[in-house]
Amino acid sequence: MISKQRIQDFHEKAATLTEALPWIKSAWGKVIVIKYGGAAMSDPVLRQQVADDIVLMKFVGVHPVVVHGGGSEVTRYQEALGHEVVFKDGMRVTPPEVLDIVKMVLVGKVNKEIVNSINVHGAYAVGISGEDGGLVTGIPISAEFGRTGIVTKINTSVVEHMIADDFIPVIATIGIGEDGESINVNADLVAGKLAEALGADKCIYLTDVNGIYRDFDDKESLISVLTPDEAKAFMDSDDAADGGMIPKIKACADAVRGGVRRAHILNGTVAHSVILEVYTDVGVGTMITEEVNPL
Repeated sequence: MISKQRIQDFHEKAATLTEALPWIKSAWGKVIVIKYGGAAMSDPVLRQQVADDIVLMKFVGVHPVVVHGGGSEVTRYQEALGHEVVFKDGMRVTPPEVLDIVKMVLVGKVNKEIVNSINVHGAYAVGISGEDGGLVTGIPISAEFGRTGIVTKINTSVVEHMIADDFIPVIATIGIGEDGESINVNADLVAGKLAEALGADKCIYLTDVNGIYRDFDDKESLISVLTPDEAKAFMDSDDAADGGMIPKIKACADAVRGGVRRAHILNGTVAHSVILEVYTDVGVGTMITEEVNPL
């Protein structure tokens, strides 16, 4: 006999599915770019939960596109091989002698781990780098950043073909420089530019914090919604987030200005945070948008 508690649990699950219906309809057929990074990537349990969420989104009609970093792994290998790790303005400095390490870790290791986590459910994900099909072209930021670059061009052809063939693209952000050499492009920037070029409905950034705080030491000061102009003003203010958050905030604001309907910064260490954001009216993290429509 099924207990009353178990029946109650079924009712609550049914209610949750019903609550998700308008959000499923709203997201159906849309492209959502997910920038995947932070602890949600390095913890095997969290990594599988994120992969499960991505597959679920695929099954209910979304076209997810995954853009990933892998900074902690790159740092670990850099240090193990005796190279100094340097960041400037929230971005890794990539001397030419370190570029091969970055490519090895992002393309050869991290990318395949994410693809394998998704493909536990079937052959849905295909891993590529920004060099493949001329997807990401860039130039070095300046000599002091080495081979760390900015995006100058996105060619969406390869990603659009993968979406049309019902695959989930998983993209490591090694691009091709305008000089023909590889370039390490910040994954936050690539995700925003790619979302813009694809005409994505949303761009979601998974990180290790709940979103943007007015005062990072005050966990009650989480900012739920910002316009792109407000985000820029925040970056320029004394309240600005730590260096690692600045590329995310800038990428979100630029993506929305470029036509992406909404950009979100979520805590990837919270189980199923992507699903909570996309398919419930709870809303988590910080959203950057020009609109006020709840759907």
